[in-house]
This record gives sequence, structure tokens and C-alpha cells, in this order.
Amino acid sequence: MSSVIVPKLELEPDVIALPDDTQLPESDGAIVENFQEHPQSTLLTDTLWPVLQQRHPDGQFCIGQNSGIYWRVTDPPPLGCKAPDWFYVPEVPPLREGRVRRSYVLWREAVAPLIMMEFVSGNGVEEHDRTPWTGKFWVYEQGIRAPFYAIYEVNPGRVEVYHLVDGHYEQLPANERGHFRIADLGVELGIWHGVYRNQELPWLRWWDAAGNLLPTGDERAASAEELAARLAERLRALGVNPDEV
Repeated sequence: MSSVIVPKLELEPDVIALPDDTQLPESDGAIVENFQEHPQSTLLTDTLWPVLQQRHPDGQFCIGQNSGIYWRVTDPPPLGCKAPDWFYVPEVPPLREGRVRRSYVLWREAVAPLIMMEFVSGNGVEEHDRTPWTGKFWVYEQGIRAPFYAIYEVNPGRVEVYHLVDGHYEQLPANERGHFRIADLGVELGIWHGVYRNQELPWLRWWDAAGNLLPTGDERAASAEELAARLAERLRALGVNPDEV
């Protein structure tokens, strides 16, 4: 069973009358991604996936990548929406009533994302904006109320992680490995310098609680192949044909 602590939201009595994701725009048409953001999101999802499968054997969770989160009703609707570069929501179905989600609508779901991330593409002002009702930092803290908020800068290669405590974000200190513990997931978040998808950069990645880097699918496959090759070599040394085992 999952041990994730699920943040619950209070729903208004007339919530059924409010629009759902089929009635709200899924995009404002803006071009917002650079060439690093998509592989970065993929890297986060790929490496965390086995952890999420263990925590949610029933498959009840969803991940958004630059997807809209509607947190309040506004006119026009996009004013009440923010689109984090990456977020994870526990204990909700991956599909909405059997169909692909167009966006994540808080007043329909009543479960806030556990962690949201922003990838800085400018000077970081937008990601740290505490302006009431409009600033990303304020909305994530006071509107959406995600327990964890991470702000990642590929250049110079750093990440800030905030934890919601008594209704306000407090910046988490790094541990002895330079990572940030996401206790609710049993993992750590930090910077890894290496090559991913032909780009050598300081990437944002996950580690387990013991400090072991969580591998990508390709890395897991390579490790399995290496292990199989070593076993075959050992069997041959013992005079055993590996194909007959």
C-alpha cells in the first residue's frame, strides 16, 4: 500500500456547477520550452517511475509536464491556471473518467500535487514571484499549496527546494550529499553532472534515501545486460554452456 501523505483540499458545496477540464482551455498558445526542458522532464519521470509503481501498485497517480493546474475560477479562465514544468499527484487516477486529462482542475480533484517543479529559463524572477494571486511562488504556496516546490536552474546548475510548513514555504537545507530529502517519497533531489540525450549538462535527478542514483530505463537495461554477461562468463569458466542453463 502507498505510504504517501496525500494533501486534501476543501471543496465548495456547489463544486459540481463549476467547469471541469473539458470546459477549460488546455493551452494559452504560448511557446515556453527550450531544448533542455523536455528531456529534463522525461529524465525526472523515467527515473522515478519504479518508485511510484512500488508506492502505487494500483496505478493511482499522475504526472504532469508543463500541464495546466486550474486552482481558481477566473474570467478569462487562464488567469486562474499555472503550468508547472513538472509535477506529481498521488492517489488520483491517471485518466479522468477514462479519458486523457486536458488539465488538472483542483476543485474537481481535491488532491493537491505533492511536488511541483519549475525550470528557470530567464533570471528566476517569475519562479520566485510572491505577488498575491498572480505570482508563481505565491500561487503554489497559498493557492495550490503543494507540500514541495523546487526551482531548478540548469545554468549554473542548482536547485532550491521549499517545503510547506504551517501554510508557508520554508527553504530546505541540503544534506551532506548536497541533496534535498523529499520525505513523503523516500527519495532525494539534486544535481547530477553528466550526459543525457546527447547533452552534457547539470541535470536535475533523483537518488534513493541511501544516496544511490536512481537509474534511467536505459541505465537499468545496461546494468541487466552487464550482469547477464558476467554470469555467462562465470558459467563458461566453470565449463557450463550458458545457453543450456
